[in-house]
Amino acid sequence: MKTQNQSRVVEFILLGFSNFPELQVQLFGVFLVIYVVTLMGNAIIIVIISLDQSLHVPMYLFLLNLSVVEVSFSVVIMPEMLVVLSTEKTTISFGGCFAQMYFILLFGGTECFLLGAMAYDRFAAICHPLNYPVIMNRGVFMKLVTFSWISGIMVATVQTTWVFSFPFCGPNEINHLSCETPPVLELVCAETFLFEIYAFTGTILIVMVPFLLILLFAVLKMPSTTGRQKAFSTCASHLTSVTLFYGTANMTYLQPKSGYSPETKKLMSLAYTLLTPLLNPLIYSLRNSEMKRALIKLWQRKMILNTV
Repeated sequence: MKTQNQSRVVEFILLGFSNFPELQVQLFGVFLVIYVVTLMGNAIIIVIISLDQSLHVPMYLFLLNLSVVEVSFSVVIMPEMLVVLSTEKTTISFGGCFAQMYFILLFGGTECFLLGAMAYDRFAAICHPLNYPVIMNRGVFMKLVTFSWISGIMVATVQTTWVFSFPFCGPNEINHLSCETPPVLELVCAETFLFEIYAFTGTILIVMVPFLLILLFAVLKMPSTTGRQKAFSTCASHLTSVTLFYGTANMTYLQPKSGYSPETKKLMSLAYTLLTPLLNPLIYSLRNSEMKRALIKLWQRKMILNTV
Protein backbone atom coordinates (compact mmCIF):
# COMPACT_ATOMS: atom_id res chain seq x y z
CA MET A 1 0.00 0.00 0.00
CA LYS A 2 2.87 2.36 0.85
CA THR A 3 4.46 1.80 -2.57
CA GLN A 4 1.15 2.45 -4.30
CA ASN A 5 0.57 5.66 -2.39
CA GLN A 6 4.07 6.94 -3.03
CA SER A 7 3.85 6.13 -6.73
CA ARG A 8 0.82 8.42 -7.08
CA VAL A 9 3.04 11.49 -6.69
CA VAL A 10 5.67 11.54 -9.44
CA GLU A 11 6.26 15.28 -9.33
CA PHE A 12 5.62 18.28 -7.10
CA ILE A 13 4.40 21.79 -7.88
CA LEU A 14 6.25 24.71 -6.27
CA LEU A 15 3.77 27.54 -5.72
CA GLY A 16 6.24 30.23 -4.66
CA PHE A 17 4.53 33.63 -4.42
CA SER A 18 1.78 32.74 -6.89
CA ASN A 19 -0.75 34.26 -4.46
CA PHE A 20 0.84 37.64 -5.26
CA PRO A 21 1.22 37.64 -9.06
CA GLU A 22 1.68 41.41 -9.13
CA LEU A 23 4.96 41.03 -7.19
CA GLN A 24 6.44 38.21 -9.26
CA VAL A 25 8.33 40.39 -11.76
CA GLN A 26 9.78 42.71 -9.10
CA LEU A 27 10.84 39.81 -6.89
CA PHE A 28 12.44 38.07 -9.86
CA GLY A 29 14.55 41.15 -10.59
CA VAL A 30 15.60 41.61 -6.96
CA PHE A 31 16.45 37.92 -6.47
CA LEU A 32 18.40 37.80 -9.73
CA VAL A 33 20.56 40.75 -8.65
CA ILE A 34 21.12 39.16 -5.22
CA TYR A 35 22.08 35.86 -6.88
CA VAL A 36 24.61 37.46 -9.23
CA VAL A 37 26.18 39.61 -6.48
CA THR A 38 26.35 36.60 -4.13
CA LEU A 39 28.14 34.48 -6.73
CA MET A 40 30.55 37.28 -7.65
CA GLY A 41 31.38 38.20 -4.03
CA ASN A 42 32.04 34.64 -2.92
CA ALA A 43 33.89 33.78 -6.14
CA ILE A 44 36.26 36.71 -5.58
CA ILE A 45 37.01 35.45 -2.07
CA ILE A 46 37.69 31.92 -3.32
CA VAL A 47 40.05 33.18 -6.04
CA ILE A 48 41.93 35.62 -3.78
CA ILE A 49 42.54 33.11 -0.98
CA SER A 50 43.42 30.34 -3.41
CA LEU A 51 46.03 32.42 -5.26
CA ASP A 52 47.60 34.36 -2.36
CA GLN A 53 49.93 32.10 -0.37
CA SER A 54 50.06 34.56 2.54
CA LEU A 55 46.37 33.88 3.17
CA HIS A 56 46.84 30.13 3.52
CA VAL A 57 46.30 30.27 7.27
CA PRO A 58 43.34 28.79 9.23
CA MET A 59 41.32 32.02 9.44
CA TYR A 60 41.24 32.57 5.68
CA LEU A 61 41.02 28.89 4.79
CA PHE A 62 37.89 28.74 6.95
CA LEU A 63 36.56 31.70 4.94
CA LEU A 64 37.42 29.87 1.73
CA ASN A 65 35.35 26.89 2.84
CA LEU A 66 32.51 29.19 3.91
CA SER A 67 32.47 30.85 0.48
CA VAL A 68 32.41 27.45 -1.25
CA VAL A 69 29.41 26.52 0.92
CA GLU A 70 27.64 29.83 0.16
CA VAL A 71 28.17 29.49 -3.61
CA SER A 72 26.95 25.88 -3.55
CA PHE A 73 23.97 26.77 -1.35
CA SER A 74 22.94 29.57 -3.72
CA VAL A 75 23.37 27.41 -6.85
CA VAL A 76 21.15 24.70 -5.34
CA ILE A 77 18.33 27.09 -4.40
CA MET A 78 18.39 30.25 -6.50
CA PRO A 79 17.99 28.98 -10.12
CA GLU A 80 14.89 26.98 -9.17
CA MET A 81 13.60 29.92 -7.15
CA LEU A 82 13.98 32.23 -10.15
CA VAL A 83 12.10 29.74 -12.34
CA VAL A 84 9.30 29.62 -9.75
CA LEU A 85 9.07 33.42 -9.77
CA SER A 86 8.99 33.57 -13.58
CA THR A 87 5.94 31.30 -13.84
CA GLU A 88 2.71 30.82 -11.94
CA LYS A 89 3.43 27.20 -11.06
CA THR A 90 6.65 25.25 -11.48
CA THR A 91 6.86 21.47 -11.47
CA ILE A 92 9.81 19.57 -10.06
CA SER A 93 10.24 15.81 -10.33
CA PHE A 94 10.19 13.53 -7.30
CA GLY A 95 13.90 12.83 -7.76
CA GLY A 96 14.66 16.51 -8.36
CA CYS A 97 12.91 17.46 -5.13
CA PHE A 98 14.86 14.77 -3.27
CA ALA A 99 18.16 16.07 -4.70
CA GLN A 100 17.39 19.71 -3.88
CA MET A 101 16.42 18.90 -0.28
CA TYR A 102 19.55 16.77 0.12
CA PHE A 103 21.92 19.52 -0.97
CA ILE A 104 20.06 22.25 0.96
CA LEU A 105 20.54 20.19 4.13
CA LEU A 106 24.13 19.29 3.23
CA PHE A 107 25.31 22.86 2.69
CA GLY A 108 23.08 24.33 5.40
CA GLY A 109 24.29 21.81 7.99
CA THR A 110 27.92 22.24 6.94
CA GLU A 111 27.60 26.02 7.34
CA CYS A 112 26.20 25.63 10.86
CA PHE A 113 29.22 23.62 11.99
CA LEU A 114 31.68 25.69 9.98
CA LEU A 115 30.56 28.95 11.61
CA GLY A 116 31.04 27.32 15.02
CA ALA A 117 34.56 26.20 14.07
CA MET A 118 35.36 29.72 12.82
CA ALA A 119 34.23 31.17 16.15
CA TYR A 120 36.55 28.77 18.00
CA ASP A 121 39.42 29.82 15.71
CA ARG A 122 38.87 33.52 16.48
CA PHE A 123 38.52 32.76 20.20
CA ALA A 124 41.88 30.99 20.18
CA ALA A 125 43.52 33.83 18.22
CA ILE A 126 42.17 36.60 20.47
CA CYS A 127 42.36 34.97 23.89
CA HIS A 128 45.47 32.82 23.44
CA PRO A 129 47.58 34.61 20.82
CA LEU A 130 50.90 33.11 22.00
CA ASN A 131 49.59 29.55 21.91
CA TYR A 132 47.43 30.06 18.80
CA PRO A 133 49.84 28.28 16.36
CA VAL A 134 49.72 25.23 18.65
CA ILE A 135 45.97 25.36 19.38
CA MET A 136 44.99 25.87 15.73
CA ASN A 137 47.66 23.89 13.91
CA ARG A 138 47.09 22.37 10.47
CA GLY A 139 45.93 19.06 11.94
CA VAL A 140 43.26 20.71 14.12
CA PHE A 141 42.12 22.88 11.22
CA MET A 142 41.73 19.87 8.91
CA LYS A 143 39.79 17.96 11.58
CA LEU A 144 37.36 20.86 12.11
CA VAL A 145 36.75 21.37 8.39
CA THR A 146 36.39 17.62 7.75
CA PHE A 147 34.01 17.29 10.71
CA SER A 148 31.87 20.16 9.36
CA TRP A 149 31.54 18.63 5.89
CA ILE A 150 30.99 15.05 7.09
CA SER A 151 28.37 16.24 9.59
CA GLY A 152 26.55 18.07 6.80
CA ILE A 153 26.60 14.94 4.63
CA MET A 154 25.29 12.76 7.47
CA VAL A 155 22.48 15.17 8.33
CA ALA A 156 21.44 15.44 4.67
CA THR A 157 21.54 11.68 4.10
CA VAL A 158 19.53 10.73 7.19
CA GLN A 159 16.92 13.48 6.97
CA THR A 160 16.28 13.40 3.21
CA THR A 161 16.09 9.60 3.08
CA TRP A 162 13.70 9.57 6.02
CA VAL A 163 11.39 12.25 4.59
CA PHE A 164 11.13 10.58 1.20
CA SER A 165 10.51 7.15 2.74
CA PHE A 166 7.07 8.43 3.78
CA PRO A 167 4.12 7.92 1.40
CA PHE A 168 2.89 10.93 -0.60
CA CYS A 169 -0.75 10.44 -1.54
CA GLY A 170 -1.52 13.94 -2.82
CA PRO A 171 -2.02 16.84 -3.09
CA ASN A 172 1.41 17.54 -4.58
CA GLU A 173 1.53 21.34 -4.27
CA ILE A 174 4.44 22.61 -2.15
CA ASN A 175 3.50 26.07 -0.90
CA HIS A 176 7.12 27.22 -0.87
CA LEU A 177 9.98 28.40 -3.09
CA SER A 178 12.04 25.20 -2.85
CA CYS A 179 11.94 21.62 -1.58
CA GLU A 180 12.81 22.31 2.04
CA THR A 181 11.87 19.78 4.68
CA PRO A 182 8.98 21.56 6.50
CA PRO A 183 6.76 22.30 3.44
CA VAL A 184 7.43 18.87 1.91
CA LEU A 185 6.62 17.14 5.21
CA GLU A 186 3.17 18.75 5.17
CA LEU A 187 2.30 16.62 2.11
CA VAL A 188 3.09 13.32 3.83
CA CYS A 189 0.07 11.10 4.44
CA ALA A 190 1.49 9.15 7.40
CA GLU A 191 2.31 9.61 11.07
CA THR A 192 5.47 11.74 11.38
CA PHE A 193 5.71 12.00 15.18
CA LEU A 194 9.08 10.20 15.44
CA PHE A 195 10.52 12.28 12.64
CA GLU A 196 9.40 15.49 14.35
CA ILE A 197 11.13 14.38 17.56
CA TYR A 198 14.28 13.71 15.51
CA ALA A 199 13.94 17.08 13.74
CA PHE A 200 13.54 18.90 17.06
CA THR A 201 16.56 17.15 18.60
CA GLY A 202 18.61 17.56 15.42
CA THR A 203 17.87 21.27 15.20
CA ILE A 204 18.98 21.76 18.80
CA LEU A 205 22.28 19.97 18.10
CA ILE A 206 22.93 21.36 14.62
CA VAL A 207 21.64 24.91 14.96
CA MET A 208 21.35 25.92 18.61
CA VAL A 209 24.55 24.34 19.97
CA PRO A 210 26.89 25.93 17.36
CA PHE A 211 25.10 29.26 17.82
CA LEU A 212 25.58 29.17 21.59
CA LEU A 213 29.22 28.16 21.13
CA ILE A 214 29.73 31.16 18.85
CA LEU A 215 28.40 33.47 21.54
CA LEU A 216 30.53 31.71 24.15
CA PHE A 217 33.76 31.80 22.13
CA ALA A 218 33.26 35.23 20.60
CA VAL A 219 32.15 37.21 23.63
CA LEU A 220 31.61 35.50 26.97
CA LYS A 221 35.13 34.07 27.24
CA MET A 222 36.79 37.46 26.84
CA PRO A 223 39.02 38.07 29.87
CA SER A 224 37.42 41.33 30.99
CA THR A 225 34.30 43.46 30.74
CA THR A 226 36.21 45.85 28.49
CA GLY A 227 37.19 42.91 26.32
CA ARG A 228 33.59 41.78 26.03
CA GLN A 229 32.46 45.28 25.09
CA LYS A 230 35.22 45.46 22.47
CA ALA A 231 34.22 42.04 21.15
CA PHE A 232 30.57 43.10 20.86
CA SER A 233 31.63 46.29 19.09
CA THR A 234 34.07 44.55 16.74
CA CYS A 235 31.86 41.54 16.03
CA ALA A 236 28.48 43.28 15.85
CA SER A 237 28.06 42.71 12.12
CA HIS A 238 29.33 39.14 12.42
CA LEU A 239 26.89 38.37 15.24
CA THR A 240 24.05 40.01 13.29
CA SER A 241 24.69 37.75 10.31
CA VAL A 242 25.06 34.66 12.50
CA THR A 243 21.88 35.49 14.44
CA LEU A 244 19.97 36.02 11.19
CA PHE A 245 21.14 32.66 9.82
CA TYR A 246 20.71 30.57 12.96
CA GLY A 247 17.59 32.36 14.18
CA THR A 248 15.50 31.97 11.03
CA ALA A 249 16.80 28.42 10.39
CA ASN A 250 15.89 27.55 13.98
CA MET A 251 12.33 28.89 13.64
CA THR A 252 11.89 27.01 10.36
CA TYR A 253 13.31 23.61 11.32
CA LEU A 254 12.72 23.39 15.07
CA GLN A 255 9.05 22.54 14.44
CA PRO A 256 8.67 21.10 10.92
CA LYS A 257 4.87 21.22 11.14
CA SER A 258 4.70 24.52 13.00
CA GLY A 259 1.79 26.94 13.06
CA TYR A 260 3.53 29.62 11.01
CA SER A 261 1.65 30.69 7.90
CA PRO A 262 3.14 29.60 4.53
CA GLU A 263 4.01 33.22 3.68
CA THR A 264 5.84 33.65 7.00
CA LYS A 265 7.82 30.46 6.35
CA LYS A 266 8.81 31.75 2.91
CA LEU A 267 10.06 35.04 4.34
CA MET A 268 12.02 33.26 7.08
CA SER A 269 13.65 30.94 4.55
CA LEU A 270 14.69 33.93 2.42
CA ALA A 271 16.73 35.23 5.37
CA TYR A 272 19.11 32.25 5.37
CA THR A 273 18.91 31.34 1.67
CA LEU A 274 19.32 34.86 0.22
CA LEU A 275 20.59 37.34 2.79
CA THR A 276 23.32 35.43 4.60
CA PRO A 277 25.11 34.24 1.42
CA LEU A 278 24.93 37.86 0.21
CA LEU A 279 26.12 39.45 3.46
CA ASN A 280 28.85 36.99 4.46
CA PRO A 281 31.40 38.10 1.82
CA LEU A 282 30.99 41.72 2.96
CA ILE A 283 31.04 40.93 6.67
CA TYR A 284 33.72 38.27 6.90
CA SER A 285 36.10 39.05 4.07
CA LEU A 286 35.81 42.07 1.80
CA ARG A 287 36.06 44.56 4.70
CA ASN A 288 39.20 42.82 5.94
CA SER A 289 42.42 44.76 5.34
CA GLU A 290 44.40 41.64 4.41
CA MET A 291 41.77 40.65 1.87
CA LYS A 292 41.80 44.16 0.40
CA ARG A 293 45.58 44.06 0.15
CA ALA A 294 45.48 40.67 -1.58
CA LEU A 295 42.77 41.89 -3.97
CA ILE A 296 44.80 44.98 -4.91
CA LYS A 297 47.93 42.88 -5.40
CA LEU A 298 46.02 40.44 -7.61
CA TRP A 299 44.58 43.31 -9.66
CA GLN A 300 48.00 44.93 -10.09
CA ARG A 301 49.49 41.62 -11.20
CA LYS A 302 46.72 41.25 -13.78
CA MET A 303 47.30 44.78 -15.08
CA ILE A 304 51.04 44.15 -15.44
CA LEU A 305 50.38 40.93 -17.36
CA ASN A 306 47.97 42.78 -19.68
CA THR A 307 50.53 45.47 -20.46
CA VAL A 308 53.33 43.02 -21.24
